[in-house]
Amino acid sequence: MTDTPQRPALAALLTVTASGFVAGTTLLAKAVGTGVLGPALSPLQISQGRFLFAFLAFSLAAVILRPTFTRPHLGYHFGRSGLGWGGVTLMFAAATFIPLSDATAISFLNPVFAMVFAIPFLGERVGPWRWGSAALAFFGAMILTRPSAGTLQAGALLALMAALMMGGEMIFIKLLSSREKPFQILLINNAIGLAIATLAAVFVWQSPAPLQWAALAGIGLLMASAQTCFINAMRLADASFVSPIFYTTLAFATLYDAVIFDVIPDHITLLGATLILGSAAILAWRETRRK
Repeated sequence: MTDTPQRPALAALLTVTASGFVAGTTLLAKAVGTGVLGPALSPLQISQGRFLFAFLAFSLAAVILRPTFTRPHLGYHFGRSGLGWGGVTLMFAAATFIPLSDATAISFLNPVFAMVFAIPFLGERVGPWRWGSAALAFFGAMILTRPSAGTLQAGALLALMAALMMGGEMIFIKLLSSREKPFQILLINNAIGLAIATLAAVFVWQSPAPLQWAALAGIGLLMASAQTCFINAMRLADASFVSPIFYTTLAFATLYDAVIFDVIPDHITLLGATLILGSAAILAWRETRRK
């Protein structure tokens, strides 16, 4: 097992960067899945494109860098890849049913699930600062969802299931990151994910339009970049520290809506985003002082 020095400030920066990339993948997935760039594609096919181009990117990097590999823990890899594929696919599906901000807000409740899972499965101790930060981020997420009678619909339930699966995936990422090098984890994950996604996409496959191919490539490359940042963040800090910071994805989704779709955030959106960013900043400051 590799002993990696804890560097919470760098872990926080890497997690925020990964959040921006992940929000970008969801934005592109919604465009592909709602017919903006051509005939709407199934979330299963979008997920397959995401794993395909991410795997190609990591394979090319492997040829250039020629990294050394150790014996992988296949059980952890299959657990992580299965949950990751399910979470991503459900997230893409949710984004086609409900607004992007709602889908993102609900699905990225996964840090709360991850923090809770980290207690029994990783033996991590979660103190009052971490609980308080997670609660503040959770409250901000609830504000962004704008709870109403129409919130608990199919799209919202899909996003909630995605959050649960991605929270479980974070635990496997932490287990793997203490045993294997980041590049090996990413390459194997995307290989297994591509195999699962391809088998699922066979039943719904249709030829993408040129712009859809470009968007699928963008999804894969952005996700590969996000994974690289996030897997290294998990090596540099506890899962219960990294997980709440991932809430900044909600702020990025709001920003993309404003810049690309000219959707100006209202006071509710600004309040929710401020609480989420504030919780991440407080936690990063506290962990840096503690270390």
